[in-house]
Amino acid sequence: MSYDAPASFKPRDMKFRNMGKTGLKVSVFSYGGWLTVGGSVASETTKDLIKCAWDHGVNLFDNAEAYSKGNSEIDMGKAFKDLGLKREELVITTKIFFGTGREDPNQRGLSRKHLIEGTRASLKRMQLDYVDIVYAHRPDPSVPMEEIVRAFNWIIDQGWAFYWGTSEWEAHQLKEAYAIADKLGLVGPAVEQPQYNLFHRQKCESDFVPLFEERGLGTTIWSPLASGLLTGKYNDGIPEGSRYANHADFFKNSVDALQSDEGKAKLDKVRKLTKVAERLGGSVGNLALAWCARNEHISSTILGATRVEQLEENFKALALIDKLTPEVLAEIEDIVGTKPENGTYKI
Repeated sequence: MSYDAPASFKPRDMKFRNMGKTGLKVSVFSYGGWLTVGGSVASETTKDLIKCAWDHGVNLFDNAEAYSKGNSEIDMGKAFKDLGLKREELVITTKIFFGTGREDPNQRGLSRKHLIEGTRASLKRMQLDYVDIVYAHRPDPSVPMEEIVRAFNWIIDQGWAFYWGTSEWEAHQLKEAYAIADKLGLVGPAVEQPQYNLFHRQKCESDFVPLFEERGLGTTIWSPLASGLLTGKYNDGIPEGSRYANHADFFKNSVDALQSDEGKAKLDKVRKLTKVAERLGGSVGNLALAWCARNEHISSTILGATRVEQLEENFKALALIDKLTPEVLAEIEDIVGTKPENGTYKI
């Protein structure tokens, strides 16, 4: 594939939202580098995928120090350079916690030492002066919350990031971080990155609702297709070349779960959702992505792919978002029946 650097960013038919209450505008669909774990995506393919996302109006690109032990950041940074993309037109994020596989106990976690050294190393790998958002990839109960909040604010003060966020934190942990930031006159987390999809809804539709309303928390959600389950590809077994097949050890529990009564019930729901999607003019994967993106509290839905064709298919979800009327959403709810019992978010 040949590359001609675009003169400037072209939104195409992409939709944009503010990242929570911040002034940062992000595409409702973004591209993430997680699938480079285990070497699923080669360097040249990464470039093709990023170009595809860019051409569809994506401006947000997500990564982490742990993805492929830092190689995902290297490949993504190289792709930005090779494609000639303008840094000011990109929103780039990375996450710190797991390190890059070294055994030194100080090379992981959320200590001030690792947050600062880890962020600096991520910037070097991506050939960047700054990222737009740096995340705490997981909570770390072994580190005082004040140390975590102060360290992220120091990183922002150095100009290494504009905002900080969290990933897979609980609501009470976010509340503690906000309370400490308020007390010290510092900046609290702007965004959380939880899992969210038709089968996984508790945090975004219940636990975090007060934080959305009181703090303006933004979200960038992962696994919107439930690791591919919501594409229908696993309806009749594990196809060759799929994520479950390529990473059998990593997804062993998920594969085994498909054989359970609960797993079989999920597959039946996917088959029923497929009929709804086809009636709307899309695939069940398109429907699942559009369903996530229609939630006003989801700032951006992160897409992962190993082939350009997969990403092209994902972007067809944009055409379905406005077709998700209250009647269609109610029909989807009747099929999946996964709304949290204590959920206060109204579709």
